[in-house]
Amino acid sequence: MIRIDDYIRRRRQLMKMTGPGSIIIQPGAPVARRNNDVDYPYRQDSDLYYLSGFGEPEAVMVLVPGREHGEHLMFCRERDREREIWDGHRAGQEGVINDFGFDDAFPIADLDDILPGLIENKEKVFFTLGRYPQFDERLIGWVNRIRALVKTGARPPDEVVSLEHLVHDMRLFKTRTEVSTMRKSAQIAAKAHIEAMQRTRPGLGEQHIHAALLNTFFEHGTEPSYQPIVAGGANACILHYIENNKPLNDGDLLLVDAGCEYDCYASDITRTWPVNGRFTGEQKAVYEVVLEAQEQAIATLHPGRNWLDAHNAALNTISQGLVDLGLVKATVEQCIEQELYQPFFMHKTGHWIGLDVHDVGDYKVDS
Repeated sequence: MIRIDDYIRRRRQLMKMTGPGSIIIQPGAPVARRNNDVDYPYRQDSDLYYLSGFGEPEAVMVLVPGREHGEHLMFCRERDREREIWDGHRAGQEGVINDFGFDDAFPIADLDDILPGLIENKEKVFFTLGRYPQFDERLIGWVNRIRALVKTGARPPDEVVSLEHLVHDMRLFKTRTEVSTMRKSAQIAAKAHIEAMQRTRPGLGEQHIHAALLNTFFEHGTEPSYQPIVAGGANACILHYIENNKPLNDGDLLLVDAGCEYDCYASDITRTWPVNGRFTGEQKAVYEVVLEAQEQAIATLHPGRNWLDAHNAALNTISQGLVDLGLVKATVEQCIEQELYQPFFMHKTGHWIGLDVHDVGDYKVDS
């Protein structure tokens, strides 16, 4: 688990990057309505969680380098006995200070009154525009309010700088604690896949395997990091198939793509196995090509290697397999140069992973 000291260290590092004369504003994710009076399960904005560990809705983190009365500020919901009976515990302002390492905290209802004063006379506002349009409008309103007071000596900020580039560069490099957390997430997901394999048999439906995955996730205190894909037979050819409600037939293969979130860190695992427990000759031949591609890709993974090396190793192996199996009528070189593998392998081999399943961070720098 990530310690509070780690979150404080990240905030300090970020303020050192933005420098004096700046203010950092990071809102939390809004609550999303599913239908009528039912909301989707709440998940905090990954950047805010990375910098605070705070998981409640209606939160805005503000960092003010050099502020005399404390640099680490949070606007959040107040304690409310009646609402907590209905919706659950709230940290409140005292809890944010005591349990999350913030210097000061204010009621979220006071945001419009307090934040413009914090923005005033700052040279740069570090904020990610476009993620939450309603909050964008509020920020523009606060800046315009300051501009209207220029004749009285108020000074609006000179520019708004994208915050996500700085935070995402930080998130790209994982600490030992983060790696340990990610391993735990992967271990739970692997256990869920094994449980699903053991449960699979002809006559069940995809939904039964989906249920087995969820049961393992929930038993270990996690939840899915994305909608699981449980695809039997031809459904496995739909890359993002999520219906998960068709019968499992004898002789078919079952593809399962499922991961979980542990302390908000995601895992992402895809495996394929025979519904009846036995590969046919053709299924085994294709499976072994994919397995060899995976092993060749893993063999390239060493510090200092290019991120494309693993993909290219897998691509070479798959192209060789397609030629050997007669699925592509060409040489391996032609298969790669002419992208004849595309109908069978239309995506890259991997992606960053972390607080998001497809985690943040550039793949190419200055190229």
